Amino acid sequence: MKIVCSKQNLFNGLLIVSRAIPSKPSLSILDCILVDTTKGNITLTGNNIDMGIETVVEGDIIEPGIVALDAKMIVEIVRKLPDSEVTIETGKDYKTTIVCEKAKFNIMGKSGDEYTYLPKVEKESSIVLSQYALKEIVRKTIFSVGENDNNILMRGELFKINGTTLTVIALDGHRVAIRNIELKEAFGDREIIILGKSLNEVMKIISDDTEKEITISFTQKHVVFEFDETVVVSRIIEGEFFKVSKMISSDYETKMIINKRELMDCIERAMLLVKEGDKKPIIFNITDTKVEIMISSSIGSMKEDIDIEKQGKDLMIGFNAKFVLDALRVIEDETVEFFMVNPKSPCFIKKEGEESYTYLVLPVNFSMVN
Repeated sequence: MKIVCSKQNLFNGLLIVSRAIPSKPSLSILDCILVDTTKGNITLTGNNIDMGIETVVEGDIIEPGIVALDAKMIVEIVRKLPDSEVTIETGKDYKTTIVCEKAKFNIMGKSGDEYTYLPKVEKESSIVLSQYALKEIVRKTIFSVGENDNNILMRGELFKINGTTLTVIALDGHRVAIRNIELKEAFGDREIIILGKSLNEVMKIISDDTEKEITISFTQKHVVFEFDETVVVSRIIEGEFFKVSKMISSDYETKMIINKRELMDCIERAMLLVKEGDKKPIIFNITDTKVEIMISSSIGSMKEDIDIEKQGKDLMIGFNAKFVLDALRVIEDETVEFFMVNPKSPCFIKKEGEESYTYLVLPVNFSMVN
């Protein structure tokens, strides 16, 4: 095999597929990136048990062939090369030469025949949306995925399609994040659970361009993302997702409308008094015209008042500060609305009369600040 391509094109392609290289591969060949030029283009592939990525790199094929190269090695070599044309040539024993200007590397490759290719997926149905839209809806929910949870369903996000509405839901046992967007075309009802770590990697690859599209195709066992010259295949989580609709209620005894920026700044100041790993809650004491934000820890204590609009009863309720902040950071509105029943029931952050987002945060027990 012999190919010639620009350092930048090659490096960008290597970075994309390296996101699928496992840190602890079950097979040594999965430490490698596959370089395949047997189909008329330069195709790079990275693969693991859960996800595979394939991308096409622009360049010239002098002699077609296939080789698997150690991922960390090839990425770092190309990273350090000058911004010029790179030639990669592989002999019969898979000894590979990489040349760029005056730099020349010799490394050993492996047979591409041993490599695990991306599964052949017969696509059953697809939706199309902008790369920006997908990136945004995942960014605004992914923090609620239970990354290390024993329940595998909590490690994924539910993609629920109903006509022209795409709903994405994530939860970790302490909070729920729900976002809705409208699709360009109607689609039959469908629900799949996509691994959170796969979505995170797709987010890092796709662009913020509202004009660039991404096609998401579904099968019984896989989801396929196609965009630009790249294909990502991820297994889906099998099973029935949690009945989130049963967790959502329109009932409330206390409604608070508050300036989002003021509340965020106040919570961030309060968190200065919380050591990492400390579970000290932040307390909201909600009265007619203000909410008193309080926290007490081994470092010290803090109290601060913020003006609010309130409907219903006075209420004192405690929260994990990070969970509230995570939701506030992805809400675009200048003011936010909190809906609460009592100190033991879930709090909902949403916009009354709209369904673009809902964030549920469970309250926590607290003791009074001195």
